[in-house]
Amino acid sequence: MRSEDRRSGTRLPGPRQLRIGEVIRHALSHVLHRGEANDPGLDGVSVTVTEVRVSPDLRRATAFVMPLGGADAAELVASLRRAAPFLRRRIGKAVALKRLPDLSFDLDSRFDNADRINALLQTVASDLHPSVPQDDDA
Repeated sequence: MRSEDRRSGTRLPGPRQLRIGEVIRHALSHVLHRGEANDPGLDGVSVTVTEVRVSPDLRRATAFVMPLGGADAAELVASLRRAAPFLRRRIGKAVALKRLPDLSFDLDSRFDNADRINALLQTVASDLHPSVPQDDDA
């Protein structure tokens, strides 16, 4: 029986899902780094593959990506979705799996969430510790 997250009650990924996700992430990063995809939207773009989540039945894999600097993220995801069949074939040659999952791509929003949380924490910190006015006469 798989373990569950006590807070949300959802099933946590098993070791095989995690291992396959990491293998696919490394292979995908390698293919993108070498610039093998013949898509104009991917030419000269540095892509970070932050995570690959594999479904419990190992039939689907979602790669979470982020362009370097965060610019034109929507265009990047659209280009990767167009190139998904080619990327799947290239990864299939590099990875020894009986059946390679279907690839889908999504934008990784964790960086935006971290920035938003950091801004909120800075606001709370400044509210808790207001700056003491300096006396100019001293």
